[in-house]
Order: sequence, then C-alpha cells, then structure tokens
Amino acid sequence: MSGHGHGHGGGHSHGCCECDHEPAERGVEYELYRRIDIEKLQCLNESRDGDGKLVFKPWDQRTDRTKFVESDADEELLFNIPFTGSVKLKGIIIAGEDDESHPAEMRLFKNIPQMSFDDTSREPEQAFRLNRDPLAELEYPTKIARFSNVEHLSIHISRNFGAESTRVYYIGLRGEFTQAHRHEVTICNYEAAANPADHKVESITPQTQFIS
Repeated sequence: MSGHGHGHGGGHSHGCCECDHEPAERGVEYELYRRIDIEKLQCLNESRDGDGKLVFKPWDQRTDRTKFVESDADEELLFNIPFTGSVKLKGIIIAGEDDESHPAEMRLFKNIPQMSFDDTSREPEQAFRLNRDPLAELEYPTKIARFSNVEHLSIHISRNFGAESTRVYYIGLRGEFTQAHRHEVTICNYEAAANPADHKVESITPQTQFIS
C-alpha cells in the first residue's frame, strides 16, 4: 500500500475541542456506531481481517485496549463505513496509543462506497491534523453542511507520528440519524402480491403459438 501519491491540499482543520459535557451525556451523543451496517464495514490495510470493525464500540468501552486495529503494509488505514440510513455527522473522536503509532492525519469522504486507496488522491470533504488522544477526549468537529445526508462515510488515516504501523483503539461518531425509506421494497411487495387473475391467459396465448 506504500508509495501512494496523495494530494494534501487545503481544507485542513487544526483545531479540536475538549467538550465540557458530562461523560454520560457525551456517551448518548456518540451512539452512531449503532447505525453502522457493521457486516458491510470495510477496513483496508488492516493487519488482521475484521479488526477494523472492533473500534466502533460503545462510549464506555472507548479506552478498552483489548480491541483495536493495526495497519499492515504501511501506516495507512481506510475505513469504508455504510450506515443503515442517512446521517448528519457533527463530530469525530479517534483514539490510539500514546506513541508514534497514533494517527496524525484523518481525511473524510462521503458517499463513495467501496472506496480504495487509489480513490484517496481526490480532495476530501474535510481533513484534520490530529493530536495524540489515548483517552478519547478530543472531538474534531465536522463542517456540518458538508456532512448532511451521509449514507456512507470513508475515513482515511493517511499518516501517523512516525511509526511503521498505525494503531487505532476507538472511533466515535456524533450526529443525527434518519431511517432510510425503503421504496424499492414497497414496489417488490406490491408486485409479489399481484393477483394472478389480473394476468389474462388469452393475452399470452398468441405469443406462445408464434414461438412454437
């Protein structure tokens, strides 16, 4: 995965906020992990298959060191996160080890399913230079106007603080969720419930005779 040429243009956000909410209140705000279609979540360049799914966990497990994802070939990670509806993303917390393996830059993309490392050369919706945050205390606020109606979120960890691999323990997502409308299911159910008597046998008889 190494040797990618990435265009790191403007749009970086340097700041983060250490919110003064009570922990219990913040925990309620970081419930979007429940709205992830976890079986379809992908993490590219993870050293062990499936570990990328482990870092999207409840607020009270954010400092749990037994579940984490570590990069494989180089320091990059790419999370492809499908939601079960539409999300208005307001903030992100990302926690790693208190050393050089902690992510140093995070780039966000929206609504690009099956995103690959080749796709990360495009300009992100927003990018952040990160601080080391082993206790998951720092929130990076998104530009909400850009992150309304998010059905798929990609998080590209482009570099760390100098280690050969990157380790992530927790990614918290804060925002609002709207259930998707299943129009196509409604149509399918209507077709399945159609009355066979509606289809006149006489109307298909000429076709049958012509084919034979």
